[in-house]
Amino acid sequence: MLKSEVERTGYYPAFVLDSIDGLLVGEEVVEYFIHLEATFDADELRRHVTVLLMTPTRLLVAHVDEFGPDETSRKPYAASTTEVVRLSKVETVVVARRVTDPDSYSTSKPLSELVVTIGWGAVSRLEMESADCGDPTCEADHGYMGTSSNDDLSIRVSAEADGPAVVAAALAFTSALSAAITPKD
Repeated sequence: MLKSEVERTGYYPAFVLDSIDGLLVGEEVVEYFIHLEATFDADELRRHVTVLLMTPTRLLVAHVDEFGPDETSRKPYAASTTEVVRLSKVETVVVARRVTDPDSYSTSKPLSELVVTIGWGAVSRLEMESADCGDPTCEADHGYMGTSSNDDLSIRVSAEADGPAVVAAALAFTSALSAAITPKD
């Protein structure tokens, strides 16, 4: 099923499948999510695919980007980046949901948007801001305050842009990943 869904995207399927095949090393895929998106780079439209795979022991992440001719290649080309993370290293699965018309929300109604952030400690984001004492006339330097958070992978999907089925698939993947990293007593 994974192979047919990758092929259905039409986005360099042989290259995408080859990029993820070497990561599996014989493990079965328990759950997966494929996100194809378009990005704008200067005057060009480029496509990008992220493939998330979960095996019984690992989270596998593959990104494939396409590029036009440039100083490194006179022909268009694609590049893949892959990462393998032990499930025991996944620290956070943050799911932000959005619904339209929340007064009439029901579980049978699709979400309008979903943002998923998965953290395993490889990338941290530090947000700093000036601290103050609350006195608008105070001119003293109160230093800085900030927050640090894991932000290894973030994916945004919407029913309008990607379709309700893609939003549902992203939610199913995050639910499976959350269950897999929950300690079993």
